[in-house]
Amino acid sequence: MSRDVSPRRPESAHSDLQSGAKTPTAGPSLTVPISDRSPGSVTDGMGLESDRRSDVKSTITTAGSSIIRPLLKNKRHISTRSNVSSNPASSHPDSPLPSPNPSDSNDDDDDDQYPEGGLRAWLVVFGSWLALFASLGLMNVMATFDTYLSARHLVDHEPGTVGGIISLYTILSFTLGIYVGPVFDKYGPRWPIIGGSVCLFAALIVVSISTNYWHLLVAFAVFSGLGSALLFTPAVAAIGHFFKERRGLATGVATTAGSVSAVVFPYIVQELFVKVGWPWTMRALALICLGVTVGANFLIRARLPPAKHAKVHPSVRVFRTKGFGLTLGAVFLMQFAGFIPLSYLSGYVLVKGFSQEFSFDVVTVLNASSAFGRVAGGWLGDVVGVYNANLVFAVVTAIACFAVWLPVEEGKAGMIGFAVLFGFTSGSNASLVPVTVGKLCRTREYGRYYGTVYTIVSLGVLLAIPIAGKLVVGSRGSYDGLIILTGVAYLASAVVFAVAKMSIVGWRAKPWLVF
Repeated sequence: MSRDVSPRRPESAHSDLQSGAKTPTAGPSLTVPISDRSPGSVTDGMGLESDRRSDVKSTITTAGSSIIRPLLKNKRHISTRSNVSSNPASSHPDSPLPSPNPSDSNDDDDDDQYPEGGLRAWLVVFGSWLALFASLGLMNVMATFDTYLSARHLVDHEPGTVGGIISLYTILSFTLGIYVGPVFDKYGPRWPIIGGSVCLFAALIVVSISTNYWHLLVAFAVFSGLGSALLFTPAVAAIGHFFKERRGLATGVATTAGSVSAVVFPYIVQELFVKVGWPWTMRALALICLGVTVGANFLIRARLPPAKHAKVHPSVRVFRTKGFGLTLGAVFLMQFAGFIPLSYLSGYVLVKGFSQEFSFDVVTVLNASSAFGRVAGGWLGDVVGVYNANLVFAVVTAIACFAVWLPVEEGKAGMIGFAVLFGFTSGSNASLVPVTVGKLCRTREYGRYYGTVYTIVSLGVLLAIPIAGKLVVGSRGSYDGLIILTGVAYLASAVVFAVAKMSIVGWRAKPWLVF
């Protein structure tokens, strides 16, 4: 809505005062205290003769309020408080006011009006939980799919053939976020969530009747990967529209879906494979994913309209943001380190001579403690700052690798202890990383920044597994090199987080500054 900001003619204002009429104001009333009024000053509606002798020289319009400044003969004008823009350049009383720009002011409204809770906001968090349960749940049964398909469906193919399907699925699930994020920023979560729900359900139904390799490649790798990407990024980004001060806690609650699905999905798959076989197991998963994503479609909403001139294409502009490159490097190292124990801990337990059932129990304990770490990590990030929390958890995780995992030779207590400690500390990454990215941008660009970060971070995930595997093979089955690599990567991540923080807040700031 446009506003008339042209000043009134001084003659017109002078005639209004002579006629005893009040000057209309569109903003708050600005009056001078009685104790500050001197003889001959302008009073509010008193109609004194001294008012008529005042020579009004200027009328200044500021933020929708007409303020008449009478210039008294041989006296300086009275200073009044005005309702000025929050722009520092316009806060000085003598600085020229910028012309109103509705689009700019609209973009800044999201910085100070967050619900920070309430039924609507927490329903969005629950909807995000449902969407993440489906997308991350499918990702958590990749190892089980690999084993079953290699032994039953694709016996005539090379051993790495199934791994190619799973690798392509993982790549698409993360890298497509670079487009899904901007689409969310421009159009909101509705269409990405609908598209992801349809792709995931249809892909699993087609997989249940697939018999050839290329069927599985297209249905599972391509369409399931696309569906997971369409669900994952909007589910996390939508939370940022409703929370700012408590964004870490809200994101932590939503991301517990990954921990719960990591326990539920493998159990369902292993039970159903034995009882009903591959086709009906896939159909059961399809129905589960359909049920939870329908709920996500009704609950996930965006609160803010898209930013003006928002585009759906990736932009290199995000890399020019202060601290973005260093933050990206820190997250890259953290995710690189985090996926190594998640992928190799079960095999490590078997190598140490424990049963397969106990290896499954260790992974279950790790995932369960991860759920608590996601909530606690998000809460701590809200209290001490997400950069500080990331640094602390990275150091503690590195200590767990060097002081607990590396010395363990035998005994179930040591294995369970590391699983609990690592699950708790590494689980915080899931809730802290999205909030850390949100520190670098406006909420209306949250999807773009978050999608870009995880597209690049996914390369770290893909590199971590083969590099760690080469270390194990090169050391003749010893996991010491793998453990040391994990600990060193976590320590490096902590250092880069510290440098990223200081580059943003300034090198003269106190190291313990909440940020």
